[in-house]
Amino acid sequence: MTQQPPERVRVTGPPRRPTRRRTRGREIDDQTALGAVLMGSLLRAQLRLAVGLLVPLVLLAAGIPLAFHLWPELAATEVLLVPVAWLLLGFAVYPLLFLLGAAYVRRAERNERDFAELLEAAEG
Repeated sequence: MTQQPPERVRVTGPPRRPTRRRTRGREIDDQTALGAVLMGSLLRAQLRLAVGLLVPLVLLAAGIPLAFHLWPELAATEVLLVPVAWLLLGFAVYPLLFLLGAAYVRRAERNERDFAELLEAAEG
């Protein structure tokens, strides 16, 4: 009445079963004309987003030093014994950069969600 221990199995990695190819995005994978139009729409949307957020970044990066160059008395101004230049360049710029980055990520993800919905509609 003794039971045999279960047979030992050697696990070396994930099972190697053939996987089904996903049909989503087949138009892009097959490089059809529709796939090229779909990818072009995503790339245009992402480029428009990048340029749209690059403009405020350049204005911010170039605008502050330009303001100090055009109005030297602004650079000499102090708030609580700290020069305004240090306050702007050391503290005020970073929250603005963070907001620009967060806006970029949020809108890029929205573009990708819209693209995924467009693919699903193209398949259906």
